[in-house]
Amino acid sequence: MVQHKSALLGHQKDARFSFEVERYRKDFPILSQRVYGKPLVYLDNAATTQKPRQVIEAIDAYYRTENANIHRGVFYLSERATKHYEEVREKVRDFIHAASSKEIIFVRGATEGINVVSQSYGRTFLKPGDEIIISHMEHHSNIVPWQILCNQIGARLRVAPINDEGELVVGDYAKLFNSKTKFAALSHVSNALGTVNPVKQLIQMAHEAHVPVLLDGAQAAPHLAIDVQDLDCDFYVFSAHKMYGPTGVGVLYGKQAWLEKMPPYHGGGDMISSVTFEKTTYNVLPYKFEAGTPDIAGVIGLGAAVDYLHAIGMNAIQAYEQHLLMFATQTVSKIKGLKIIGTAQAKACVLSFVLDGLHPHDIGTVLDREGVAIRAGHHCAMPIMERFKVPATARASFAFYNTTEEVLVLERALHRALEILK
Repeated sequence: MVQHKSALLGHQKDARFSFEVERYRKDFPILSQRVYGKPLVYLDNAATTQKPRQVIEAIDAYYRTENANIHRGVFYLSERATKHYEEVREKVRDFIHAASSKEIIFVRGATEGINVVSQSYGRTFLKPGDEIIISHMEHHSNIVPWQILCNQIGARLRVAPINDEGELVVGDYAKLFNSKTKFAALSHVSNALGTVNPVKQLIQMAHEAHVPVLLDGAQAAPHLAIDVQDLDCDFYVFSAHKMYGPTGVGVLYGKQAWLEKMPPYHGGGDMISSVTFEKTTYNVLPYKFEAGTPDIAGVIGLGAAVDYLHAIGMNAIQAYEQHLLMFATQTVSKIKGLKIIGTAQAKACVLSFVLDGLHPHDIGTVLDREGVAIRAGHHCAMPIMERFKVPATARASFAFYNTTEEVLVLERALHRALEILK
């Protein structure tokens, strides 16, 4: 342990930035609690992140002071709620550098965003025999909707392979494109491996073949600065709860030219201009895709989360998290019998691993008693487990409120698991 502390001090000395992690930790009430008598070390951020008091208070304030439906009311509460709701759309537009707030669609999460595109775009523009490209590292949410679409219309799913490091094989991806290829849906960052894909290059290659691209940004939005215009993606999805906002809210970005041509995914109130029994005229963007009363409080919470991240700065967050991931990788790699699954050169804050002779669920149970929360399982990415010939992995995933001291607690807990389970 002395050796690790020495290494930690050296690592901090080499860091070319200053990040006030202890200051930010104070904003997260849940991090101060104890689990089985020990301080909580929360390392399941790829599943969901904890919420700062600024987000909690914003949601509470909405329900306390302005709870009313939006867009339809002519009274004060409704007008104020509508104003705050629509301000979030502009905040999100700025957060991902979209060209227009008309391109920002509020959905229940990244999963619903993908389903909207697969059903609205896919059933409108794809036909029998067409091909859709995904990769071997996709989350189930970016596999199943496309399988459903293929079964509905007679299209075919093509899968770009990954190598032993968990990196997409770009050359093989390029070979999948042909005259039948009509769409590509790819992860920006893998939730099970942490791999950061070279998405700008992948999009450019697709566009050269006149193929639109959707990016699943659920794992990228909390960790990377996103610029959808620079990436030139056609669609981008992410979830609020993975970026310090509430559950049940997310964003679908789509280029306005595509969204104008796509039919609504849901029908109901607010997505219409006029309704008769003979015909319905749909509302303008972005409301055409937002049927019914939305999660108003959730969207306001998302806005508070965007404000919070903006105040810290995504570049500062990325720099600190890379420092943390590097230290964690170096630390756990010294544990005998531990193998990291996913060793791509470009990674975000995910550390998946197996320990010789131990099932990840057993590891997770022992770590829980030590106060350390990790995820154990297939992480909604069964094809990845099959690719690496493991039934599951243990996954520690980091956020900017985690510390190098918590990494050392993780290391001690893993040694404890080895003592107990072996």
